[in-house]
Amino acid sequence: MSFSQTLLPEFDEEMKNTRKLLQCVPDGKLDYRPHSKSMTLGRLASHVAELPGWTNFTLGQEVLELQPDFKPEIAGTRAELLETFDKCVSEARQQITAASDADWQKIWTFKYAGKTVFSMPRSAVMRGMIMNHLIHHRAQLGVFLRLNDVPFPGMYGPSADDPAF
Repeated sequence: MSFSQTLLPEFDEEMKNTRKLLQCVPDGKLDYRPHSKSMTLGRLASHVAELPGWTNFTLGQEVLELQPDFKPEIAGTRAELLETFDKCVSEARQQITAASDADWQKIWTFKYAGKTVFSMPRSAVMRGMIMNHLIHHRAQLGVFLRLNDVPFPGMYGPSADDPAF
């Protein structure tokens, strides 16, 4: 079984869970920030929505270089979050499906301001810097929602908001 074939069921399940959480993001709270060092709820949710799209950078090029003046897109509404997420997931799934094991074994490099941050096989980038990174920020998003008394569904079982809990 190829790497893509083993990855797709997990990818699909994590994307389903992520979409459920993004659907709970309230439009009126996007500027919420629990601490001065934290991202806003809108920025965090936008980051979660865009992370599947990093698959396109990973499989579509061998080096990604960001500059200090890079400005991320920040959705202004839940509808924009979901539109971004759905587009990124669709494109990522197509890229994963088409990738060969040889594609996944190629070294991919991330640079910031001309300096290499890391270089590793694309398969490791997909698992660590896309999937795990997404799950990490999705958990943060759950905390932001809880701090705003926004009910949300469980990811791997019931949440405290599920009636059966």
